[in-house]
Amino acid sequence: MEKLKQNSRDIILQEIVSIPMVGMSVRVLKFWGFLYERNWRLYFSLSLTTLLNVTQFVYMTVTREAVDIIIRNAYMLVLWFNTALRGYLLVFQTAKYEKFLSDFNGLYKSLKNSNDKVITEMLKDTNTLGKNTSIINMALGLMTVLGFCTYPIFADTRMLPYGSHIPGIDELVDPSFYIFYVFQVIITPIGCFMYISFGSLVASLIMFAILMSKALQHRLRGLNEDIDSSNKFLLMKIKWCIIYQKTIYECMSASTITYVFLVEFLCFGTLLCGLLFLINIAETTAQLTIAAIQISMIFSQILTLYWYASQLSEESGKVANAAYDINWFSIDKPMQMNILMLIMRAQSPCVMTVGNVYPMSLELFQSLLNASYSYFTLLRRFYD
Repeated sequence: MEKLKQNSRDIILQEIVSIPMVGMSVRVLKFWGFLYERNWRLYFSLSLTTLLNVTQFVYMTVTREAVDIIIRNAYMLVLWFNTALRGYLLVFQTAKYEKFLSDFNGLYKSLKNSNDKVITEMLKDTNTLGKNTSIINMALGLMTVLGFCTYPIFADTRMLPYGSHIPGIDELVDPSFYIFYVFQVIITPIGCFMYISFGSLVASLIMFAILMSKALQHRLRGLNEDIDSSNKFLLMKIKWCIIYQKTIYECMSASTITYVFLVEFLCFGTLLCGLLFLINIAETTAQLTIAAIQISMIFSQILTLYWYASQLSEESGKVANAAYDINWFSIDKPMQMNILMLIMRAQSPCVMTVGNVYPMSLELFQSLLNASYSYFTLLRRFYD
């Protein structure tokens, strides 16, 4: 029995990694042991990431360096804390993520085998978008890794890629400096793979939910062609659309990353304020460049998810319009009531949430920017 379960699991895994929109992310997470298997790489990466994060926290409590260095290292601290949080979330909720991916695989196959040219074309576009997003995110992540690791080489004073401290050890003297530096160079690409793959996987799954909403709209509008069919056949199709709509909402509500979004929202909002302040007090081109790059990274990390989350809300809301476009006045009352149920459900669009409280949207992203800028102006007034 166990062997059959393992074989079935392996088959599902092979099918998932062959899906372009999620294949790269799942392969990376599997290689590092976060999904579908446990291996030494999982314990190696998590233990090193945790160690680095602890030493970063210690550094932030004891450092007396300049404000610009503290802000830069605070950004690195949040980035690594978020990386560790994502890793532990995958470890402790592996079963939920694997079930979610298994359900996703079934829904993907149902669209792929639909023999509908419109849906097939939409699926092809989503695969291309998801794959390209993963590749671009990974490329940008690796370029950032290269920048983090080489920046200390060109600095005027001896420094590490990330502020890190172990009590009783001076990390800036030989040979501890070289040990710290090599350790951080080794852990940086590992953290990049953990962080970027997780984010790309989430973005691709939101893209797929958008695709499902568009497919539902297409099928609802196609019901007009079946108005003259038997009532039983038409009722069956309407009920299928209701079940499919429910499936979209259930898939998104099953997400276990809402509190990761909350941590990102709070931390990156605070850091954005700090980085704007850093630009204001920057005295050198290097300081200004670093702050600008880090702000760009915050925008790219948050805006991508909020953009697609807003699209999901919009497309799931359009289901009501598609249902209303059916010639509902020409069908029997029981079927009209089913269509009305579908429209009423679509009035509350499918949304991703931040901390199970706030819906992820471009409006919330704008609120984050406004709040960060307000606190920045207050901080600058006190500093001046």
